[in-house]
Amino acid sequence: MQRRQFVKDSVIGLGAVASGAGISPLAMARETAAEEPSTASRTVRAVSIGFHPGLPLDAIASLVDREAAQGADLTALPETCRGQNEHSPETLDGPTITAMARLAERYRTYIVCPIDRKEGVTRFNSSVLLDRRGRVACVYNKLYPVWQQECVPPISVQPGLDVTVHSADFGRIGLAICFDVNWTPLWRQMANHGVDLVVWSSAYSAGRSLQAQATLFNYYILSATQIPDCLLYDIDGELLVHDHENAGKGINVTRRNLDLDRCIFHQDLNLPAKRDKLLKERGDDVEQEKWWPMEGWFVLRAKRPGISARELARQYGLEELRHYINRSRCEIDKCRGWEFS
Repeated sequence: MQRRQFVKDSVIGLGAVASGAGISPLAMARETAAEEPSTASRTVRAVSIGFHPGLPLDAIASLVDREAAQGADLTALPETCRGQNEHSPETLDGPTITAMARLAERYRTYIVCPIDRKEGVTRFNSSVLLDRRGRVACVYNKLYPVWQQECVPPISVQPGLDVTVHSADFGRIGLAICFDVNWTPLWRQMANHGVDLVVWSSAYSAGRSLQAQATLFNYYILSATQIPDCLLYDIDGELLVHDHENAGKGINVTRRNLDLDRCIFHQDLNLPAKRDKLLKERGDDVEQEKWWPMEGWFVLRAKRPGISARELARQYGLEELRHYINRSRCEIDKCRGWEFS
């Protein structure tokens, strides 16, 4: 598999939208492409490991080794997992990424490893995604460092410029870090690039702020924090997991299988005819898993391996919530006389 990296400019006006909300027009979405995910059976075994700052590298590696050996597809670590101080900056070929890359290659797993990263004379708060061969699949530089702590001496972190999305073999992964939770355009751009799962590494938990992004943009969000805890939000924003220091001694380890084929719909244009026809004719293959009457939302999932609820819904003419909202915005803008949204 050859890895390619490119800046996607296909969404007209994306820079202007970002700029209006405080993201530089340069903060375009950078997408790295690997294997295209299958449309069926897109289940990923995701692991979040949280711990207090100061855990030695060999202890971190031991935790990751144990989870990877048990079949984790993706393991997430907390923000600047080796700390952030005058001694912590390191390059991509430094000891932390080197150690994690060996584990990723040995167990054929993905690892999200955030580090205090230096690139030449520049310092970034970065989240590094390693692929199943132990290669650096992509690097996300925190768009919104905590300015009064990270952007001033002696830390002097440089804010990142790009939203980053990677096409893994099970689905599309987005990366975000800590204070980023407060800027919705970042999360919207990840949604526009078809993200299935966002890994949010952080120093703190965020709670409702994080939940709001899952609710608005309809992807899973998995956190790994220094608290240490793990929050996992469903595609409709429902809190699925909140574990706190469940492994004792300042460590939290959360394991969860995620079905990335599950899909969410608005009742508009889908109920009752299209949904009912689908469930009547393919009821052995797909089911309505959730119904939220106040929001007018429902979730579909496949009932057996080899079946894609998303593909079946498409065949029956159902439109997913994210697509419906985006299309509605474009159509409403046309009514205003605007050519582009």
